Amino acid sequence: MNRMDGVLVIDKPAGVTSHDVVDEVRRILQVRRVGHTGTLDPFATGVLVILIGRATRLAQFISGVEKEYEAVIRLGYATDTGDVTGKPIQTNEENPTINGRGHWSRDEIEAALESLRGEIDQVPPMYSAKKQGGRKLYEMARRGEEVERKPVRVCINKFEPIKPKGDLLKDNLDGTFDFEVRVECSSGTYVRTLAEDFGKRLRVGAHLAELRRTRVGDFQIEQAQTLEQVKINFAEEALGKVLLPTDAALTRFPAVDLTVSDVRRVQNGLAVNLSDSKWTNGERVRMRDEQGNLIAVAEYDDTSASLRPGVVIALAETPKDMRR
Repeated sequence: MNRMDGVLVIDKPAGVTSHDVVDEVRRILQVRRVGHTGTLDPFATGVLVILIGRATRLAQFISGVEKEYEAVIRLGYATDTGDVTGKPIQTNEENPTINGRGHWSRDEIEAALESLRGEIDQVPPMYSAKKQGGRKLYEMARRGEEVERKPVRVCINKFEPIKPKGDLLKDNLDGTFDFEVRVECSSGTYVRTLAEDFGKRLRVGAHLAELRRTRVGDFQIEQAQTLEQVKINFAEEALGKVLLPTDAALTRFPAVDLTVSDVRRVQNGLAVNLSDSKWTNGERVRMRDEQGNLIAVAEYDDTSASLRPGVVIALAETPKDMRR
């Protein structure tokens, strides 16, 4: 396998865009074909999955996977962006500093969390890259425009305190309170909007003060490397320590190992017939060579009992006896 085909799990630092990270990886590795599978806001940190070389063809299978975050919701005031980078805005919500402490009971906080779990509708924030009428919302927002946005259905599988014992809220002694939460959600969820809606349930302005993505699909923060670590490993010709094989991007799909002759068929875009299979019609399957390299992503066709390659990666080298 070409060592420049694979997956990098980057721990994105704060203060840079996801595109900045892609550009830096291009510069470090001296390759052009680099892409990411899901944007993180500049102020956010954590898992950013980077695809290198022919692995960029797999972005469509990764961008829609479940994600997990650790976040700090600041109660006390809202901002025009929904996060810490925005300007404070006035609201008619209650003052949260009654008796010098957050005046919500543990039951009230849990009720607010529970109301935002499961399938919910979210209105995309104006400060987002979502397009409407061919224009990005944040571009309109920067010009002072605001347009009506249609709600989007998302799924919040987990919305819970990171520190459930003791005081749930940290008193910042400035009229605001911080609440640390863990969020596990479907792709397309705006954690900023979740923070604002949580505040609304408690009748107080709120915004997202910190955000760290800890998981994208099967990729965990423990696997993530800093850009400096990638740079060092590349300089020491030890990129294999941090560059994951392309097959690692799709471990949630079942796999089939092909014979040499079937590899050749798939590389030419042809289906492979199977005498026995355990897949359902339309199920996606990884097709690998005998060394475990990903060759293609296929869909099973139960009418012909065959796997039809949809995206061909063709990472495997053609054996010498087949180069005649």
